[in-house]
Amino acid sequence: MKVLVTGAYGQLGNELKELSVNYPDWQFLFTDVDSLDITNEHEVDVFFLENKPDFVVNCAAYTAVDKAESDAETARKVNALAPEILAGTAKNQNAGFIHISTDYVFDGNSFLPYTENDPVKPLGVYGKTKQEGEARSLNVNPNTIVVRTSWLYSSFGNNFVKTMLKLGQEREMLKVVFDQIGTPTFAGDLAKAILHIIKYCVEQPDKCNSGIYHYSNEGVASWYDFAKAIFELALMDCKILPVLSEEFPTAAKRPNYSVLNKSKIKVTFNLEIPYWKDSLKICINKLQKK
Repeated sequence: MKVLVTGAYGQLGNELKELSVNYPDWQFLFTDVDSLDITNEHEVDVFFLENKPDFVVNCAAYTAVDKAESDAETARKVNALAPEILAGTAKNQNAGFIHISTDYVFDGNSFLPYTENDPVKPLGVYGKTKQEGEARSLNVNPNTIVVRTSWLYSSFGNNFVKTMLKLGQEREMLKVVFDQIGTPTFAGDLAKAILHIIKYCVEQPDKCNSGIYHYSNEGVASWYDFAKAIFELALMDCKILPVLSEEFPTAAKRPNYSVLNKSKIKVTFNLEIPYWKDSLKICINKLQKK
């Protein structure tokens, strides 16, 4: 069993790498831009022919949300065209394909957790290119599994948790927005879920239903709540002031509400999802040991 993971240097890729030791019978191929250019169809074809992966997990993405507004061409190449290439090649080689997407495909005007059937309406280039990547992947390869997630953090890479811990040591007070609501997601939990889905699909191919799924940790929080929890769990004394998003103007507009309904993924793949604060505690403990 060979599993190709693209975007291996990112938060999710690194978490998958760490968990791969629990699957000694599987061979993992971890690639990033220096070892496989997923925007180059010929290069992807050659790689697949040489390595013959049974499953592909596309964690690669252009995630600089604000920068994407002025660099739409690169964002589209990585977020929309590359997934289509990978999905198509996976189909030709009879390999399973999982593509990671985002809550930014929604406009945030809902007040109920978004289901997979809710209409998409991305606000910026990042969301638009990610949504295009979903559509292109499913169009070229109907067996694609798209997993949308939100507010990803990890002990690897750059993220909100690490930024808060750093700023909390440098400052006595921080302002954090309270009018953007979603769910923090520990990349380690998402990585476990992905590996669980692959195992499920290998063992029960007739029940391996393709399509779009939502995965985040359980529960709901604002960025303010998230920051408060980080400092409480890290036992750090830093005052946090709740502020409106308009106090922090950004190039790309964020969805005000992007809580994801996870019922479909839980039922389809028999998954249990941890509560966001429990997972945050695990991640902070890990960071404090580093």
